Amino acid sequence: MVLLPAEIDILLADQLREVLLSVLNRGPAALIVDMSRTTFCDSAGVHALVRAYKRAAASSADMRLVVTAPGVLRVLAITGVDRLIPVSASVSAALAAAGQPADGQKAARGPGQTATWIGPDDREPQPS
Repeated sequence: MVLLPAEIDILLADQLREVLLSVLNRGPAALIVDMSRTTFCDSAGVHALVRAYKRAAASSADMRLVVTAPGVLRVLAITGVDRLIPVSASVSAALAAAGQPADGQKAARGPGQTATWIGPDDREPQPS
């Protein structure tokens, strides 16, 4: 799982893309992108998510977004990304939809859940 910050913009988009691709390169069965704290995502951020999704699809990994902010949901709907990348309202729902254990057990292939923090916020990622 990758936990994202409150704002994703052009300043963070390259870092976001690199982290997501790095996690996917480890060969997980699923990648949950936790955007539950994200209240703003611009087109550069959306592009980074789509690039990661294409890599996930190419490697047969299931990628899902966790989004709760109405503004972010609207951006994903307007761009059609919500029809490309599955969106859930909670991490547990995303894990269940991806067929992954919610209790931190290892997936069928690849490493167990990971938490990666992206962005300038000084808050630490919270376990889910």
